[in-house]
Parts: sequence; structure tokens; C-alpha cells
Amino acid sequence: MLLSARKQELADATQRDPRWAAIQARLPTADGTFYYSVKTTGVYCRPSCGARTARPENVRFHASRREAEQAGFRPCLRCRPDQLSLSEQHAAMVTESCRTIEATPIVPSLEQLATAAGMSPFHFHRVFKAITGLTPRQYAAAQRGERMREELGRSRNVTAAIYQSGYNSNAQFYGESAQVLGMTPTIYRTGGANADIRFAVGECSLGSILVARSEIGICAILLGDDPDALARDLQDRFPKATIIGGDAEFEELVARVVGLMESPQLGLDLPLDVRGTAFQRRVWQALQEIPAGSTASYTEIAARIGSPKSVRAVAQACAANPLAVAIPCHRVVRNDGGLSGYRWGVERKRTLLQREAVW
Repeated sequence: MLLSARKQELADATQRDPRWAAIQARLPTADGTFYYSVKTTGVYCRPSCGARTARPENVRFHASRREAEQAGFRPCLRCRPDQLSLSEQHAAMVTESCRTIEATPIVPSLEQLATAAGMSPFHFHRVFKAITGLTPRQYAAAQRGERMREELGRSRNVTAAIYQSGYNSNAQFYGESAQVLGMTPTIYRTGGANADIRFAVGECSLGSILVARSEIGICAILLGDDPDALARDLQDRFPKATIIGGDAEFEELVARVVGLMESPQLGLDLPLDVRGTAFQRRVWQALQEIPAGSTASYTEIAARIGSPKSVRAVAQACAANPLAVAIPCHRVVRNDGGLSGYRWGVERKRTLLQREAVW
């Protein structure tokens, strides 16, 4: 009787542990985060092991392979937990491919990258995108953009920087320069010098709000409690630009943005100057497609942009969003529906969602 009670106690403890659900679902994404052992067989496994699910009272959890082996368990011959998993092999392969892309201004072809990885071009393309959130071409373009920004700071002229960065021609660069730099390369070289950024700071029910606009469109909507801190944030973004206080006409634009804070469900029908990496822009576009009054989890956004394993990168892109509410990162929540971190404070996030919920 006492033995049965002890087994039930052990089973209950295992079933209450969230890792047990991962074992039952055989989640590949849980591989490497923990291991489990089975008392009756003397082996330890990955969460995704395809072996018959053990009875919960016989299962123990381990943080590492070493911990499981020190407890006296041997690796399962089916899932081979002492070797790299398929996902770990893919991650290592993609990391090596990324280093190859970064090491040369001449971007290797998809076929060359796939051959080096020992995969077909189709399979390599799919695995690369699943892990990085970008296609090999998009990743190469992002790296080329980074090199361009670096070269503009040290090359003798713009043309030299263009070719040093790996662009085949001036036309190729200028065709995408607005997305890469957000301004002309000559202005970028001087840290935004000669670029005019108009701004104004106002007050709304969410606190202080700063609105800034470039020649392209609204480039910043910042929320906070300290107007001076918001102004410093803007100056840090454009260290050598000419920051100009808004005139009466600009005040009307600010009023429209303040109206967005009060009624976020109405959206903002104004041009935006959205600057970010290719991955960030994909995430921000997905955020703009979330209907008012609805929410989506970071996991769902990652799946929508075709990068289900890039949940952490999605969260980072949300945190980097410089256009509060206009790009509605407040509509992204945890998998359980709870409110996670928000760049401008969780309470502001809660207020915005409440306003949309009653719309």
C-alpha cells in the first residue's frame, strides 16, 4: 500500500512538470534543453525520442547529458542523446554557412552553399530559413548592408564603399539604398548631417510622446515619462542630423498621432520611415497585419513569417520597434496570453489592448 502511494506521488510529480508534456508530444524543439531517464531501462533520452513513452513514476529529468550519466544512466541507442541531434547538426551547418557568407563580399551561390553543407539546394534553403528567419539571399543582403555602413565610415568615397561592400554596380546599391541606410549614402557618411529631422514632444493619456519625421515619413514615435529622455533618444538615433522643432503644421501631425494613442484601433494613415534589417521589417509587417482587438503570440508571429524557430529573434524585433502603436507590437503576447515585456512599459501595453478590446 505504501509502495503504491509512493509510485503515485512520483507519477504526480512528473506529470506536474511542464517537461513531461514535451516528452509526451516528442517535441524536437525541446531537444538539448533537458534530458530524461527511465529507471526501469537504465537509459536516458532526448525529449523527442520515438521510443514507447515510459510510465511517469519511472521518469527523472536531467539538465544535461553529464548529469544523466553521473546518475548511472546510459544513452539511448534509438535517439542517441550523446550525439548531436538533427536540429543541432542543422544549426551548426547554418552557422558555418553564415560565416562563409560573412567572410567574402562575393556571395556564394545557393548551389555552392548547399554543396558545402551536403544538402540539396531546396533542402538547404528550407533549413537555412527555418533557423535564421531569412533566406540565404536575404542574409547575404543584410550582411552586405552592414559592410556598406562600415565602409561608408572609412572609404575615401561612396563609390569605393559600394564596391568594397560587394555590390556589383552603383545601380544595384542605389536601387536598395533607402532600405539599407534610410537616407542617401553621402548623408549617412556624415552621421545624418544635413538630414532634417523634425520633431515635437507632447502629452497624452499614456504619458509623454515624441513624434519625429524625416523627408520619407514618420521615423519615430516614442513613449515615456521624461520628455528630455525621449529627446535624447531621438538625438542618439540621428547624432549628426539637424533636429528641428516642429512648426504649427507639424503640431497637427502630432495631434493625429496622439489620437492614435487614444484610439489605437483606428490606425495611422501617414507615411512611415521604417528602418531595420530584412528580418525586422518582416516581423513589423506581420505586426501590422494583426487586427485591432486581436493578439498573437511571439510563436505565432514566427510561424507567420515562415521562421518557426525564430521566436527569440521575433521578440527582439518587437523590442527594437521605434514606432509605438503605428507598428502595433503591443498586440504580441506570451503563448499563455499573458503580457510580457513592452518597450514602453507593460501598463501602457495593457491600456492599449483594453482600448482596442472595447472597440
